[in-house]
Amino acid sequence: MKAQPHIPALHDATQLSPVARFQRKEDPDWHWLENRDDPEVVAFLEQANQEFSQWSAPLAPLVEALYSGHLARRELAVEGLGTPLDHYTYWSETARDADYPVWWRHPNQVPSRRECVLDLQARASEQTFMELGDIAIAPDEHWLAWTEDTSGDEYFTLFHRALPDGTPRRLLTDIGPELCCAEDNRTLFFTRYDDTQRPDSVWRLDIESGEIACVFRETDPEFWVGVGKTRSREWLVLETASKDTSECHLVPAAHPHVPPRCVRERIKGIEYALEHRPGHFYILHNQDAPHFRLDVADETAPDTWHPLVAHDAQLTLESIDAFAWGLVITERDHREAQVHLSVLDLDAPAPTRRRLPLPEAPCSLMLGDTPDFHTRRLRLHEESFTLPSRWIEHDLDNDARRLLKVQPVYGDLPPERLVCRRVWAEAHDGERIPVSVVARDDLWAQGPMPTLLYGYGAYGEVLDPWFSVARLELLSRGVAFAVAHVRGGGDRGEPWYLAGKLEHKENSFRDFLAARHALVEHGIADGERIAAYGASAGGLLVSASLNLDPTAFCAAVLDVPFVDVLRTMENPDLPLTTAEYSEWGNPSEPEAHRRIRDYSPLDNLVARPYPTLFLQGSWHDSRVPYWEPAKLYARLTEIVAQLPAAERRPIMLRTDMAAGHGGASGRFKAWHDNARQDAFILWALGLAETAAP
Repeated sequence: MKAQPHIPALHDATQLSPVARFQRKEDPDWHWLENRDDPEVVAFLEQANQEFSQWSAPLAPLVEALYSGHLARRELAVEGLGTPLDHYTYWSETARDADYPVWWRHPNQVPSRRECVLDLQARASEQTFMELGDIAIAPDEHWLAWTEDTSGDEYFTLFHRALPDGTPRRLLTDIGPELCCAEDNRTLFFTRYDDTQRPDSVWRLDIESGEIACVFRETDPEFWVGVGKTRSREWLVLETASKDTSECHLVPAAHPHVPPRCVRERIKGIEYALEHRPGHFYILHNQDAPHFRLDVADETAPDTWHPLVAHDAQLTLESIDAFAWGLVITERDHREAQVHLSVLDLDAPAPTRRRLPLPEAPCSLMLGDTPDFHTRRLRLHEESFTLPSRWIEHDLDNDARRLLKVQPVYGDLPPERLVCRRVWAEAHDGERIPVSVVARDDLWAQGPMPTLLYGYGAYGEVLDPWFSVARLELLSRGVAFAVAHVRGGGDRGEPWYLAGKLEHKENSFRDFLAARHALVEHGIADGERIAAYGASAGGLLVSASLNLDPTAFCAAVLDVPFVDVLRTMENPDLPLTTAEYSEWGNPSEPEAHRRIRDYSPLDNLVARPYPTLFLQGSWHDSRVPYWEPAKLYARLTEIVAQLPAAERRPIMLRTDMAAGHGGASGRFKAWHDNARQDAFILWALGLAETAAP
């Protein structure tokens, strides 16, 4: 941990820090911060915000330079790709100075007759926060429904509008974001929450009569429900799932009043999902197949499954998309940690399975918005750390590829000047951990670089390479950006996820530290100038790693970090808690309680110097409550205050009082927030272009 530039005293003798001022000796753990109605909670957060503003004031010119540079590098006026449905083609446009998009449509083949479908920019004009949950268009395209959240707490309001020029009507409040239209042009399905904000039920709304009925309710507190429709448009699928078990129910899309029919009753530890082609269902499941296999069932007997694609020890089958001619299978190679798309043509005389080409490796590749069930021209989305997002049309009949759109990048660092490499770290137990690194091409031969290491490592989420215009501001200033693909994520398939959850969770933290050490051993990273970044469950990853080795990083950004793991998991009344038992464990079980206690960051703080920390929270966050980063800030500040002056590093907290888990909703504010983070990182790495705070 390299010594940071000098930090002047934040407070004079007559001014106490927020932590000293609001400390309650009878509550050394700062649990009183959980009382949202206590006016001192807001006062504490606001004074911590003022403290951060005072501390970071000298960095303000750098923040503005980063923000301006970001704007100069990206396309500000953005027009999305058009997606044709039966009668109209739909697309979005975001004006150069707008935070939010406007959706438009025109009759297929008549682009001159454009109509505004939804103007989110206008709807957000009087709101401090706006998030669009979902959009549903009636099959006959005569009306539109959507959900929006104007506070950040993830409670959504349902609106309806007749097309093309109807007035928006508010229909329902406090529902989930998901919407799905039946095929009768008048029925809409949506989800609602229970008292812990768990989506526990699916409801049916008759748009014409206003009649509402609950069609499915899940009583198990570990299960969440959702609703979707097969690409064939013949079936609505009601899914209820925990982190490791699922169950599907079917409703004929043209007859939405038919009661749901269960495909196959849940079995603990068995996950399955299905798609449909006329006459058959295709079921992706992990029964006797830990990496998943693909079966087929007759439409009249969806619970009787027959093998179609066998289990493969080297691959995880992640998802399936059905078309009239066959299937697109998303699969992940375990050895190379690379996603692939395979096409299974079931109408061919001899059904064949072949992979679509990769633009480069490692990269991200996914099926784009392709609603036409009969098309043989797939829309693909490709990107990597060095390849800006692009959309390709791939013709299955001749393998011709046509570029539809590419994300433009401007400025002094074109993508072709970036180089990405993958190194492999050796974990504490000998496992090989992939680490991806991107940096300017001219810096690789010049010796170790200041580095930002990013990680997540939970829920089986994959960190496939993604291009970031904002990241160019760091790369252009000489920073290398690295991603640790630790266990607990899904980067090397289902086994990788299982090896980093429950009793194996500590692997994630040790993998992150192993990635850090490998970057130094390979001569890529300067060992005294490595910062870490983690958000949400990634905040748990980074903060737990810091507890294991506070000297590993010179600084860290913890964004809405999940750090009070034990206390949160002991409170089933909080959102997410019961659904998370299969990820972290149920602390009512002694062994699970011990495991969680042994790594929960707030329960394992050490009386040693920590690196400089920038903690961020959001007042309306329903996933990681604002009090988790606030408690960490308070308790670490108390620890730091007991250290010799030479060993103290700043512990800073900033709480967004108008946002939720995802931060600011408007793109310009979000970009400015990102510039603030990057200014902190550059300062911590010794690359700030202004005097140190």
